[in-house]
Amino acid sequence: MAFEGLSEKLNATFKRLRGKGRLTEADVREGMREVRLALLEADVSYKVVKDFVAQVTERCIGADVLDSLTPAQQIVKIVNEELVQLMGGTNAKLTFASKGPTVVMMVGLQGAGKTTNGAKLAGLMRRQFGKRPLLVACDVYRPAAITQLQVVGKQLDIPVFEMGQANPVRIAEEAIKYARDHGHDMVFLDTAGRLHVDEALMNELKNIKAKVHPNEILLVVDAMTGQDAVNAATAFDQALGIDGVMLTKLDGDARGGAALSIRAATGKPIKFVGTGEKLDMIELFHPDRMASRILGMGDMLTFIEKAEQQYDEEQARKLEEKLKKNRLTLTDYMEQMDQLQKMGNLGQLAGMLPGDMGKQLDAANLDEKQLGRTRAIIQSMTPLERENPSILNASRKKRIAAGCGLQVSDVNRLLKSFEMLQQLTKSISKGRFGGFGGPGGMPTLGKAKKGKLQGFGRKKRLK
Repeated sequence: MAFEGLSEKLNATFKRLRGKGRLTEADVREGMREVRLALLEADVSYKVVKDFVAQVTERCIGADVLDSLTPAQQIVKIVNEELVQLMGGTNAKLTFASKGPTVVMMVGLQGAGKTTNGAKLAGLMRRQFGKRPLLVACDVYRPAAITQLQVVGKQLDIPVFEMGQANPVRIAEEAIKYARDHGHDMVFLDTAGRLHVDEALMNELKNIKAKVHPNEILLVVDAMTGQDAVNAATAFDQALGIDGVMLTKLDGDARGGAALSIRAATGKPIKFVGTGEKLDMIELFHPDRMASRILGMGDMLTFIEKAEQQYDEEQARKLEEKLKKNRLTLTDYMEQMDQLQKMGNLGQLAGMLPGDMGKQLDAANLDEKQLGRTRAIIQSMTPLERENPSILNASRKKRIAAGCGLQVSDVNRLLKSFEMLQQLTKSISKGRFGGFGGPGGMPTLGKAKKGKLQGFGRKKRLK
């Protein structure tokens, strides 16, 4: 999970500060030294770290902080605000053309993931904004690059324009004409990967830019390359003038320093992040939400958005009624489990939940195999047993275990988790707590609303 190491170190530092009660300037400076080390270990640029810590320290040693009743909380608030500013302040959106198709040119180093992530972005534009995208194969150098784009295009049901090994500049021009004639309002140019020192290939990009005048030039960079990602962004911006960055493989780098360095080092915003290998695992980059994740405060808005994408209104209404009456069954439990899996990687979902809730999900070790075993146990039950687990005596449990190839202890473990979840539904229906049934417990994703989240206090506002 991205920023895992940084998040743990920062939270340990803030915990020590909270344990001291009143703070002195020396306490603040000591805490900031720990913050500096944590950022450097996360592979954040030295200059960025130096400027960030200086700015935070200056704000934290003011009288308003040190003389307040909760100085440690004030420091966390300041660090959060400065992290948001460091990553750009607000979400940077794509620039859409006022007339004709919006042309997005994907550029970057070899192996950064331009082909796959360009297709992911096209899919996101169609799902969330109702666009009709066209993928264009301008990489005529890499073996099988055109085939790869056609494969991912077919998986996403997005058409691909290609002209074989023709000149990439001509391919881009013809693709835009094709898009106009066939009603495509977005065009994604998949260009060949290149080193920024390769003058001939960089000139090719400049020629494409000069001929088709793209609305957006997005640089695709691999988060796992650390500071090399920042260097690549700087070089491409100087040579081509990029409009933003798509950061890929953020899920594979526990440090995450590139995400914190790129905006400050280049002035160019991160607009999208790739969070996994599946073609729907791409997100808009929100600096405020990412800062909240880093500081262990979760990212409930993204969690809610993912839940809303999986739930229809009728399904949510039925689940809410069952929660109010405390009539959750094992069938509902299995459906909730399936919905959670559809929302994405469980480790990433844990990072979106605040405080102990995320830790509970993470500690539950809910991997694909465990969820598969849970599903097998429930499917080995009769409909009556799923609706009334209280009737499961020793002989029934033995039959169920034999039917799914597991042990009676596995059946008992599931029933214990379900029992804990049932107890929590009473509190959820009263609006006191929204949580997980301990190890193996499943969240209730029934009626999530932006701005409100039932079960997290009484309609607690989310910012």
